Amino acid sequence: MVTRTFDILDQYRTKYRLGDALACKVTGKWVKYSGDEYIKYANDISCGLLAMGYSSGDKIALISNNRPEWNFFEMGMAQIGVISVPIYPTISLDEYQHILSHAEPRMLMVSDKLLLEKLRPLFENSPTIEHVYSFNNIEGVNNWKEIAVQGNNSCELLSQVQQIKDAIKPDDMATLIYTSGTTGTPKGVMLSHNNLVSNFKATCDRNYLTAGARALSFLPVSHIYERMMNYHFQNLGIAVYYAENMGAIMENIREVQPHIFNTVPRLLERMYIGIIGKSKELKGIKGKIFNDAINIAVKFDPRHKSNLGYRFRLMLARRLVFSKWTAILGGQVRIIVSGGAPLQTRLTNLFSAIGIDLLEGYGLTETSPVIAVSDLRRGRPKPGSVGPVLDGVKIKLDEDGEILCKGPNVMLGYYKNPELTAQVIDSEGYFHTGDIGVFDENEFLTVTDRKKEIFKLSNGKYISPQVIENKLKESLLIDQVIVIGENEKFASALISPNFTQLHNWCYTREITFSDNKELIQIPEVIENFRQEVNQVNKQMGAAEQVKRFRLVADEWSAQTGELSPTLKLKRRQLTEKYAKIIDEIYVYSRTEKADK
Repeated sequence: MVTRTFDILDQYRTKYRLGDALACKVTGKWVKYSGDEYIKYANDISCGLLAMGYSSGDKIALISNNRPEWNFFEMGMAQIGVISVPIYPTISLDEYQHILSHAEPRMLMVSDKLLLEKLRPLFENSPTIEHVYSFNNIEGVNNWKEIAVQGNNSCELLSQVQQIKDAIKPDDMATLIYTSGTTGTPKGVMLSHNNLVSNFKATCDRNYLTAGARALSFLPVSHIYERMMNYHFQNLGIAVYYAENMGAIMENIREVQPHIFNTVPRLLERMYIGIIGKSKELKGIKGKIFNDAINIAVKFDPRHKSNLGYRFRLMLARRLVFSKWTAILGGQVRIIVSGGAPLQTRLTNLFSAIGIDLLEGYGLTETSPVIAVSDLRRGRPKPGSVGPVLDGVKIKLDEDGEILCKGPNVMLGYYKNPELTAQVIDSEGYFHTGDIGVFDENEFLTVTDRKKEIFKLSNGKYISPQVIENKLKESLLIDQVIVIGENEKFASALISPNFTQLHNWCYTREITFSDNKELIQIPEVIENFRQEVNQVNKQMGAAEQVKRFRLVADEWSAQTGELSPTLKLKRRQLTEKYAKIIDEIYVYSRTEKADK
């Protein structure tokens, strides 16, 4: 029975006999590890760490890309009670400094030389870090395999490993995960084995795929969403293939032909924009067939039976157009799971029309993470909803609409911060999520906004920026956008264009420019975006309409600091970065009327 994370491994012996439990691409070839090899490496790591003097309660920081070795090491640690501290490989040096000094790990496990050199000033001066190891082979640096070899040579310690495993309780702490820090200093979230196990078992009940299916993993496994889903896959006997990098996702999808993968809305939006962009190159009958297929797809309602005429048109669209899209996705994809941010309903409709179940979920690091997710046992996904609440989890809405959550998925608390823990977990055991939501049909949860992100205009009207931002991002020309205006007379927006689409638009109109800074100043370009904004304004109430906007020449990303590793807006950083532009937008509103 699986009650601790490492209990998953036992199933590779008793339930599944997988030759490709985990896989990754090395020098152009996919390297596969069987379930037995996975177990052997995990045991070797457990023995090796014991031989080095590590014991229950010690912490090791894992800073790496997705790879099988991450699992070997993480499971090996868990079996002897060593707490994992997974950290994103792309955060700032200040964030690393805070996390490493706060968590106090004894060992640092990094993926590559570039990351090692970035972190060198921190670990060389750290009072707690005793060992630094790498997954890649780096000259002069200890390699993870040395620990495995030492463990293999100390196989007599296996009995001690078993004794420690037997003593570990489901409520014992398994991992310390730091929040991505979109609104301030990252907080250390303490999660138990039971937090994680209850979550992946409950979500497994909503997955109809069985042992032998394949998953492609490319979201950071250091994030609780992808990590929990990795446990989910392993618990079901689904083989996990790790993408080489974000730039190789489409190539890896064609090679692996996965049945399922996890993603975030922005990646799906980019995929959609790419498909639509290619359609504009089609002329004549091909262009008409493609556009008709798109119109059919976005009107698809996955929860209601369509009339005979629509079903016939959908059948033709699937045969003539959508079959090519599914081929791009490897031809085998059955389920795509989306989380981390609200999903546009048109994407749910589109993928459902294609024949792929696009499931939207919702949760936080503090809830391990899933609170609710689409449930195919209860029919097709409901567009716009994150689905029914997980079995065993309780939800209630506070007076202001805030979602409160209680259940086995709620964290143990914030590390070294009982005061903050008491602020977010009330006396009844409900965790206050900070998100605003509503229930539809007394079953389907819809998340409308972040409580802290809702702001008030000077006239007292409240604005939910995410709703407006998601509508604006439906434009093919808009890559990212932040809606601003707290305590001001009206809402405005800073827009980071989709420069690939914008360059193509300019090319067809013979508009020339030297760089993006010059491009965003061109009157025809600004007017084109004004039309896009006005189209969204027609769908909004008067207070929610974006009265002014400014284009920026920067492409926002996690690497450049405007987005979190899960591609959420870092609002504080953005408003600080563009403080001068924001001031220019509003300084005139005190003496002039807002733009019409």
